[in-house]
Amino acid sequence: MLSRLVAVILVSLISLAPARGAEPLPSWNDTASRQAILRFVGRVTAAGSTDFVPVPERIAVFDNDGTLWSEQPVYNQAAFIVDRVKALAPEHPEWTAKDPFASILKGDLKGALASGEQGLVELVTATHSGMTTDEFGATVDQMLELLDYLRANGFKTFIVSGGGTDFMRPWVERVYGIPPEQTIGTTADLKFEMQDGKPRLRKLPTVDHVDDKAGKPVGIHRHIGRRPIAAFGNSDGDLQMLQWTCAGAGARLCLYVHHTDAQREWAYDRESHIGRLDKGLDEAAASGWTVVDMKRDWNRVFPTD
Repeated sequence: MLSRLVAVILVSLISLAPARGAEPLPSWNDTASRQAILRFVGRVTAAGSTDFVPVPERIAVFDNDGTLWSEQPVYNQAAFIVDRVKALAPEHPEWTAKDPFASILKGDLKGALASGEQGLVELVTATHSGMTTDEFGATVDQMLELLDYLRANGFKTFIVSGGGTDFMRPWVERVYGIPPEQTIGTTADLKFEMQDGKPRLRKLPTVDHVDDKAGKPVGIHRHIGRRPIAAFGNSDGDLQMLQWTCAGAGARLCLYVHHTDAQREWAYDRESHIGRLDKGLDEAAASGWTVVDMKRDWNRVFPTD
């Protein structure tokens, strides 16, 4: 299920010339967050404005989990890992007695998470490495049938996610209108090899770059080469990305999605085990960033609302 951030922020933010008479952000209530977005877009796109930003410099970066789609009760990539462990289990009988694999096979996700970061690394290594990049992409595509396709134009938009780059690239263009080369995420080391006379890239069981927290500005610099003028996130994992964006000169928009709607989606922030928003809330208040209150600001959260 997709968060309405794409449908109601992204479409309006990146549309340079909306259709005459069209009301921007129709799924938003007319609150301060909506007005902040409209003012920002007006300032940076109006020719002759002191805040005008040339098209090549209109870079907007979006976190994925919790920002472009829901991340509760578990990350979507984690659900993929669970499915892959179950599918690969017949080839690994030793997993039945080894955590975190044993817990997953017993349906005990909490027990699997108790293995901590090391357990997560083992899971990612076992379920993601060894495949060629083509094989990995085809596997992930099977999970995306429920997602709607969204298109965007105008601002050059990037996904900057802690999720795996190769997990996202097979579907981001179809779902978000963002091409794979504008998708920045956590990456594994790769190895070039010849297989049956054909060149392949094989995923290795070692991590190249973790695109989370302080890793996000690094990923942005490496892949984009420009500082964004707008950044959207929902957790402390996005804090450094927003700090990096708003530290630049000129008009800037840094926005946090605050999940406050337990009835239509989820309500969580400072104490959440997934998508914790604690330091980010404090920084947003201190720095004057825009915070979207999902319950108050959105009259729709999902397309079926």
